[in-house]
Amino acid sequence: MKQHILNRYKQLIQDRIDAFQDMILGLTVDAQNDAKGSAGEKHETALAMMHLEQEKLNFKLKELLEQKAVLDKIDANSQHKVVALGSVVKTNQLWLFVSSALPKITIDDKTIFALSTNSPLACQMMGNRVGHTFELNGKKYTIEEIQ
Repeated sequence: MKQHILNRYKQLIQDRIDAFQDMILGLTVDAQNDAKGSAGEKHETALAMMHLEQEKLNFKLKELLEQKAVLDKIDANSQHKVVALGSVVKTNQLWLFVSSALPKITIDDKTIFALSTNSPLACQMMGNRVGHTFELNGKKYTIEEIQ
């Protein structure tokens, strides 16, 4: 199951990276074409707006590349006895993938929540074994399985 989860998240991130790279390229081409045929204050404003949008997209792309780097560090074949980066954890309430904060996905009728190692939930689980119980935001969690 861990391999399926990792592959799905890697594909999701790669698709988003490709989309952002396409948008950035589109803005670059638009700016170059606009620069060839326009002049004046309106032109300068349009170029400034394109530049701001490109900066936003580059920032988002950087975040996605960082998430991809975290996923690339994970060995899907490793078996964990304690919760660590790359663990798939079944609690009494949720299925969790300790990696990076990513959208939830569904695999084999199980909803998987990906969370960063810095998230409050992951911090409560890191380094703990099956049977560990903790409380967070008024909810009791018990680690039932670690993959």
